[in-house]
Amino acid sequence: MTTMSIDSTVASQIDAINPGTLYRSAIEEVAESICPVIAEHEKYRKARVFERLLIPDRVIRFRVEWVNDKGEVEVNFGWRIEHTNVMGPYKGGLRFHPTVTEDTLHFLAFEQCFKNALTGQPIGGGKGGSNFDPKGKSDNEVMRFCQAFMRELYRHIGPSIDVPAGDIGVGGREIGFLYGQYMKITKQRDGVLTGKPMGLGGLLGRTEATGYGTVTFVEQMLKHRSEKLEGKRMAISGAGNVALYAAELAHQKDAVVVSLSDSGGALICKDGFSEEQIRELIDFKENQRGRLKDWSGDGCEFYREDKPWSHVDHDVALPCATQHEVEKDDAKVMADRGCKFVAEGANMPCTHEARGLFHERGVSFGPGKAANAGGVATSCFEMSQNASHDAWTKERALNKLNDVMLHIHEQCVEHAPKDNGIVNYGAGADRAGFIKLADAIVAMGV
Repeated sequence: MTTMSIDSTVASQIDAINPGTLYRSAIEEVAESICPVIAEHEKYRKARVFERLLIPDRVIRFRVEWVNDKGEVEVNFGWRIEHTNVMGPYKGGLRFHPTVTEDTLHFLAFEQCFKNALTGQPIGGGKGGSNFDPKGKSDNEVMRFCQAFMRELYRHIGPSIDVPAGDIGVGGREIGFLYGQYMKITKQRDGVLTGKPMGLGGLLGRTEATGYGTVTFVEQMLKHRSEKLEGKRMAISGAGNVALYAAELAHQKDAVVVSLSDSGGALICKDGFSEEQIRELIDFKENQRGRLKDWSGDGCEFYREDKPWSHVDHDVALPCATQHEVEKDDAKVMADRGCKFVAEGANMPCTHEARGLFHERGVSFGPGKAANAGGVATSCFEMSQNASHDAWTKERALNKLNDVMLHIHEQCVEHAPKDNGIVNYGAGADRAGFIKLADAIVAMGV
């Protein structure tokens, strides 16, 4: 779609901020869903709520200088985009990857606002990161980069201001280094970062949360169509925490997990990974930082530089790798392979055209801002744990996560337009999140 199909005032605002390709795609996707809601509420139009949501509160850009193991000085960009705090402190991950740009982070921060609102937790939306690539770097190089990054970031964050978390390229190791530097600079040990190692105030269950939440959400999608997850063939892309723990929970719920993938290609197991193989892969990726091409298991075959969708029939797909990994042609292959349910475990891994194809083929589609929300929900639990100087059990955290994901599904169904009995989860998630944000913006005035 183009901005001409959006309300002219909103379209002019989009053109005025001149967003990059990713951010424009996210804006137009949401605008298409929520224009009917804006039309029904004069208070939203009068307060120009959506136009105000398009522009972040602030964009922080800085230089990161660090020294590699050869003694050479290296320079990277660093960013933190604080999009809106109307619902609470800015909350969103830090991404370290060579493809990170300001446009990428604008898009992610905007999406984060809606995702966080859907959780029902008191958190706003933001995102940050760097074009630094931790892959292939030594632990000492990663530590020096994280320390340099935090030397600038620390002045912009705080437990009631902005609470970053991890994302692609930023796991427990990186968060530990970042938090250690924050404590040295500020002499404070508070909940300013989430996803921390356990010894630094981390939350039991946080590592599993996003993947577990995605499986819980897609299970509710199946139940809504009077189907069960048990026995369903599930194709998963990615091999990070989200994908691996989605595979773990799906297997526990008796689904048949038939694929994983990373940037090197797709790992296919047509008869389904065993419980032991999933555990081996979790250790291989988390502790050995291995590549799927270097792992072998009975009944598994690796396809170099390929995606998993075309190699195996599947009923359910969980794209858990990165944005826009599923294009229209991929969506067609997935539908042809028998896929009837898709839930995004990453941030907008499916393009607008892919979503349209799913809609045309009657595939139920769960957007990332709903299906991927388990991670940020449990990050909020970690904030609560740190603020109260408490120690949550894993059972408490995962039970609370389950409640949040059920609530998000209910909100999506409640606000979604229905088409031939299939819930439009994308529009439902956009509308439910927007209404919460809009009501808060109206309430706070100008």
